Amino acid sequence: MAKRDYYEVLGVGRDANDGEIKTAYRKQALKYHPDRNPDDSQAEARFKESSEAYEVLSDPQKKSQYDRYGHAALEGNFGSGGFQWSDFTHATDFEDVFGDFFGGIFGGGGGRRRQRGPSGPPPGRDLKISVPLTLEEIARGVEKKINLTRQQPCSSCDGSGAAPGSKRRTCDTCGGMGQVQQVSRSFFGQSVSVGACPTCGGEGQMVADPCRDCRGEGTVRDSATITVKIPAGVAAGNYIPLRGQGDAGQRGGPAGDCLVFIEEKEHEHFARDGNDILYRLPVSVSQAALGDDVEVPTLLGKVRMKIPEGTQSGRMFRLREKGIPDVEGRGVGDQLVEVAVWTPTRLSPRERDLFEELEHLHQGRVKSEGKGFFERMREVFRD
Repeated sequence: MAKRDYYEVLGVGRDANDGEIKTAYRKQALKYHPDRNPDDSQAEARFKESSEAYEVLSDPQKKSQYDRYGHAALEGNFGSGGFQWSDFTHATDFEDVFGDFFGGIFGGGGGRRRQRGPSGPPPGRDLKISVPLTLEEIARGVEKKINLTRQQPCSSCDGSGAAPGSKRRTCDTCGGMGQVQQVSRSFFGQSVSVGACPTCGGEGQMVADPCRDCRGEGTVRDSATITVKIPAGVAAGNYIPLRGQGDAGQRGGPAGDCLVFIEEKEHEHFARDGNDILYRLPVSVSQAALGDDVEVPTLLGKVRMKIPEGTQSGRMFRLREKGIPDVEGRGVGDQLVEVAVWTPTRLSPRERDLFEELEHLHQGRVKSEGKGFFERMREVFRD
């Protein structure tokens, strides 16, 4: 199947600038992101298609090739299988695009992570940590202190890897470029390839006298405590990138990030359904029959709720905006309260006489007044 034109995919003209391309991709990504369209293969395909288009049109070199030769110019770059999509949560460049409007959940922590250039020390490793949250914490937002064990700059050599009193020197092999050229000849002619310098590993510099404390690495393992601000409305699987809070890079290289993944603790009384909260309220037979004004717990405290006379077990009530705030700032969910009529298991002689009298009075009326589950649910969503 032929690929669609990338400009057509994003809905922009061929004269679109970087800002217009980025804005167009944001709209497409928000609309078709798999998290918003679970089990929708068509939405997933559109999301991948728009991501592929953005990956090309946001890169000046690839965009120039595409403008001149179309899809054929990029086949070599993307391999024989075409564009290879990696999971969004691991695509750093795409984090930057989403970070502006996902409330810090998928990015927005200080711009793109610094990457190693043609030469220079390697960047530090990203760290991943899970933070379990209660539904109350998710509803309010919370700050958490996180204890990490990570690589930090060596204090003896200030992260350079060189022993005190000595300095790093330029690599003799590559002259500080970090790369070397290799020329090879074959039947088809001469070819030149560029690769990392084997002497300095691509850093462009060497440590003649390594620091004894860090053995020339420039980093040592140590513990640290950092604070992360978690906004209201997050969900299990969301993560917050803390820029530069991962392992320090070797010999002065840029630090990695710390990715804080959200976990939800199971609640004793509440269940979560998106931004709505589900709660089962036990009431007595007399409360259900006569009606009552009862106290109902919510994630943000207790509220009063009226139970009408003649309420049936299983009836659902909606408490507006007593659920979880939307992480993108689009309102607050509701709390759905299911009434569960409690039936006594042990009766006194007086209670038995009263229930037998009620049974005699109500005989033949129970079935005709009952409502099915789906009818009760329709009543809730008509409110």
